[in-house]
Parts: sequence; C-alpha cells; structure tokens
Amino acid sequence: MSPQKHNSPFGAALAGRALLGAFAKLDPRAMVRNPVLFAVEVVAVLTTILFARDLVTGGPDLLFSGQIVLWLWFTLLFANAAEALAEGRGKAQAESLRRTRTEMTAKRLTGGANRDHETVPGASLRVGDWVLVEAGELIPSDGEVVEGVASVDEAAITGESAPVIRESGGDRSAVTGGTRVLSDAIVVRITAAAGSTFVDRMIALVEGASRRKTPNEIALDILLAGLTLVFVFAVASIPSFAHYAGGTIPVIVLAALFVTLIPTTIGGLLSAIGIAGMDRLVRFNVLAMSGRAVEAAGDVDTLLLDKTGTITLGNRQATAFRPVSGMPERDLADAAQLASLADETPEGRSIVVLAKETYGLRGRDMAALNATFVPFTAQTRMSGVDLGGSSIRKGAVEAVLAALSVAPPSPRGGNAALAFRPADEPEAAAEIRAIAEEIAKAGGTPLAVARDGRLLGVVALKDIVKGGIRERFAELRRMGIRTVMITGDNPMTAAAIAAEAGVDDFLAQATPEDKLALIRSEQAGGKLVAMCGDGTNDAPALAQADVGVAMNTGTVAAREAGNMVDLDSDPTKLIEIVRIGKQLLMTRGALTTFSIANDVAKYFAILPAMFAALYPPLAALNVMGLASPQSAILSAIIFNALVIVALIPLALKGVTYRPVGAAALLRRNLLVYGLGGVLVPFAGIKAIDIAVAALHLA
Repeated sequence: MSPQKHNSPFGAALAGRALLGAFAKLDPRAMVRNPVLFAVEVVAVLTTILFARDLVTGGPDLLFSGQIVLWLWFTLLFANAAEALAEGRGKAQAESLRRTRTEMTAKRLTGGANRDHETVPGASLRVGDWVLVEAGELIPSDGEVVEGVASVDEAAITGESAPVIRESGGDRSAVTGGTRVLSDAIVVRITAAAGSTFVDRMIALVEGASRRKTPNEIALDILLAGLTLVFVFAVASIPSFAHYAGGTIPVIVLAALFVTLIPTTIGGLLSAIGIAGMDRLVRFNVLAMSGRAVEAAGDVDTLLLDKTGTITLGNRQATAFRPVSGMPERDLADAAQLASLADETPEGRSIVVLAKETYGLRGRDMAALNATFVPFTAQTRMSGVDLGGSSIRKGAVEAVLAALSVAPPSPRGGNAALAFRPADEPEAAAEIRAIAEEIAKAGGTPLAVARDGRLLGVVALKDIVKGGIRERFAELRRMGIRTVMITGDNPMTAAAIAAEAGVDDFLAQATPEDKLALIRSEQAGGKLVAMCGDGTNDAPALAQADVGVAMNTGTVAAREAGNMVDLDSDPTKLIEIVRIGKQLLMTRGALTTFSIANDVAKYFAILPAMFAALYPPLAALNVMGLASPQSAILSAIIFNALVIVALIPLALKGVTYRPVGAAALLRRNLLVYGLGGVLVPFAGIKAIDIAVAALHLA
C-alpha cells in the first residue's frame, strides 16, 4: 500500500479507532497541552462532582444538571475525535508502511574476491557496510549504490508501479530500504543505522509521533489561552451582579456558560487542522519533516530549481547528427555509434539508439574488428574506439579540435597509424564551431566526432525538459511565485533551457556557494524561499531554504538536508505543496474567525435570556425569544458541542484554495466565516431551543 492510498476519513474502522482515541485523550496529561480543552475538562470534572452530590442529596433540577454534564463531556469527546480522526489516517498509513519492513537478511561483503559475502540479519547492518543485492531481493536498508546499475521497484514507498534505474555515481545512486531490485545486481553502501532509515522516519511522520507545534499554532494557543482567562474573570464576576440583584446563579450554570463562551471550537480543531495539512501532503506523496515547513510553503515567494534531474529528465539524449559539408550523415552516425558501443553513460547509449532508429545501424562484432575502446577522461574530455588501422574520437568540440591540431600520442603507445594527424581543414573546423554554437543556443550540448584526423560533424545532445512543466510554472506564476532555474551550464545553454521550461529567471554556471548566496539574498529582502534539488551539491541550498524539497531520486545528502521529500521526484509538485500550505493557513484563519465571531454571538444571545428574570428590562434584548434561562443555557451548550462535529470535515479537508489576492481573501473570509460565525449561532441555538422546549428538557 502506497502513502497516497488512504482510508476514507469517516470509514467505520477508522471512526471506531477515532472514538477509542477520543476517550484515551481524556487523560489530563494529554489534555494539558491544549489549554482551552484542559479548562473544559476541569469544568466537566467539577460539574460531574456537583451533579453526583445532588444525586445523593436530592438537589433541584437534576434533569437539567445531568444534561449539562453530559454535553460537557460530549464537547470534549467531539474535540478529541477531530484530532484522533486526523491522526488515525496517519496511523493507518504507518501500519501499511510497517508491512514493507519484513524481517530481511543481507549479503554483507567480507572484502574477499568475487564479491565474497556472508548472510546476516538486516537489522545488524551498520553505517558503512557494503551489501550485495541481486535481482528479486529486497534492499535491506537505506544506502548508496557504489557498484553496478539495476532496475528497482519502489512501489512500496512511492506508489508508482514503473521501476526506476539506480546506478553508482551521479545523482541517482540513493536507494531506500524495503524496495526491491528487479534486474541485475548492485553493491550498496549502507548510510542509515537500524531504526533511522527513511521508512522509519516516514512511519514516525505519518503517525504524528514527530510532529511539533508550529509557531503559528503556538501563537494561536497563547491567544486562546488569553481569551479563556478573560472569560474566567467575566464569568466569575456574574455571581456578584446576581447577588446585587437579589438572586443566585447555580455553579453548574456558570460552568456551562463559561464553556459556551470560551473559544472551544477552534481550540478543539486547531491540532486536527495541522495534522490534516501534513496528511494531505502525504496523499500527494510528499513527506514534510515538520509542520513549520508546511506553513512556510503557504507563504513562498521564490522557488529555486536545480536544472538537471529537476526541470530536465537528468540525462542528455542524442537528438540529431549534424555532418559537415560533403560528409554523408550516415557516415557520421556510423562513426558516432562505433565510438559509443562501449559507452555505458546515458548519453552514449542514446547515440547508439539514435543511429539504430535513424539508419538501422546495429551493434557490430567488435572482437572481430580487433577494437580497443578508449574511455573518457577529464584530461582529454574525449572517448572513442581504435579498430584495425582506424581511430574514432568523440567529445567536447574544443577538445577534439585541439587533439586534431596537436596530434597527441597514440593510445597504443606510439602506433602512428592510429594517431590523429594534424587538421588541415580550417573550413571544417569553422563549420564545426558554427554548428556547435547553433546547438548551444538551442539549449543543447554538441559532441564533435572525428575519424582518422578528419572532422565528420557534431552529435547534438539535449537536456529533455519534463513534459507539462511549462504549464505548471505558469500556474506558479499566477500564484505569485517567481521561479528561478539554477544550473552549472553556460549562460547560452541555460537561457535556452529556461525559455523552453518557462521559468522567470536563471542562474548559470552556479556553484553551491552561488546557490547559497542567492537564497540568502532573497531572504534578506524579506522573501520566503523554496528550493527543489536532488544532488549532493544542492544540499547546502536545501538546508538554507525555508522550504527545501528534495527529490526522492536524489542523493542521501540531499534528502537529509531538505525538510520535505517528494517521493515522485516531480519539481512541479511544489504547486500542490504551496496550495496545501496556503490551504492550511486559510483553514486555520477561517475557523479562528468563525470561532471568535461565534463566541461573540453566543455571548449576546445567551446573557439577556439568562438575566431577564433578575433584570426584567433585559428581556427586550432577548431578540431570539429563547424560552427560558435554562433552555438558553442548555441550547447553547448543545450547539457548542455539535458545531465542532459539523466543522470536523472542513478541518480535515481544508478550505478550498483559490489564487486570489490577500485583500480579496480577507474580504471573503470575513464575509463567509466572520458573518457566518455571527449568524449561525443565532439560528442554531434558536432551533435547539425550540426542540428543548418541545421535549420539555428544561
């Protein structure tokens, strides 16, 4: 079961667990973390004691008092159920993830020849151990591929059925414990100790065990605690006024009045809103390491994206053969394919495929041709093949031109027949440079090909921009987010890729220090910055950004540095992340507005009815025409409990996000939730009052 498959929030099994969880949360040690609900619990315990005393002594209005006590406990249970429901979906996910952590064994390499190994329990592996994982076997723990390339099934983690390629070196070497190797064999260096693997962290996160309150939640808790304290003094002063008027008000009525006036609605839903926000991210296959990151995502101004593997597919692909004048394109394709048959890089494989698809050229029996492959080196910046009496080289344009001009020693130790002869074709060299410049301007990478000292032409390699990404960036722009592509490419190539992808700006020839400087510059201007990346060189920037989204296909260093991990490795997922962040903030703001307006309305609806008997002129303010003071109190306490139930779906689902301005959003919230918070209590309490009077409950 993948993290994106969820039980219905109100399924029978989940609702049953939530109900049990609501009772478990009545533990005062748990309730004290929420000052509003803790105050309600104290009041509920007090009224229960008073009701029990009245039962024994035969006190008056036992039916009324019993209903008040019952609805006070219902208020607590409904509030706890909201949080338990939000947590329950995460716990259901954790159970499915635990099933991916079956007892596994590992083939730990012993350092001998021929990959000698010993079979050990997966839990005994230590950081730095090397393990062999062959086709059909589970990867025992998080690590990095240090040898080989294999197809890996990560469906248990990402929910995607299509396998992915993991290979040593580069930014696609990270593997996750619990995923299965489908083909070939790889050697993995363990990077996570038992109990701290990626799956372990996922389980803790979706269970809510690692969730801490965000600054926004803490600030709201302080506000709610302050409002609760204000109403403590307000309610405590009422008996003095009643005594002055020659009457008395029972303690149980004061307790009920206190609970209806304090902000129990938002107090009961606040935690559920935050948990549900992180849960919605999990449904989009994004893991947030903290609630703070989710909130920050809602206010992001600038998004920085690494180009390779984030905006582009990550592997350059051969797209065209561009021969020099007079050279048949088929001859260029044939030479380029011969030079690439032993090249295991994605670029080399794509040249072989393009030659095959374009001209039907297939791999040759290289042994029969007495071929010797020349590997790429950072010094020569070329690779190729020597076969028979012929030499073929492909590589960076300037490197190939320099080799033709300088005539370096033969790779076979002085065999002059295989060495490049000095270039005597300046026109061809100029044409090669012109073709290369044209390819670079279009955002591609040129590879020159030469055979026996003669320039044949250029192979055009291109970073393939991920499908649909331009439209997604346009949507980010409508949301007010500026996108900046970061790449190590030259400015010309970077500009072409940026234009094709549709980003707002780009930073070319960027070093890790340049990325950090850009993020700090944006932050110094008061902006919140999000960074998407997948490589080790992105790790410092991911750590510095307010929202660091690491691609799951990236390195361990990148995943450790970010405060979010995108299991689908889709950079445009930030649209969903931002939308959920904004939705979280909007939901919290909307329900806070509703709750405070609700409490104000209840205050003016209930008090006139309560004091009409003591102060007859106040009867004129009883605009709702509530039947009696007891009916007013009972109707208010029932409404107070039921409104929490009514708002649980909104707290879990979130307020619908629309990309509108802050002013328009404020007006909408005030109109819908502010005005609604004033009107709904009047209508709800009156309806309940009619039912209470009809049933003679008060």
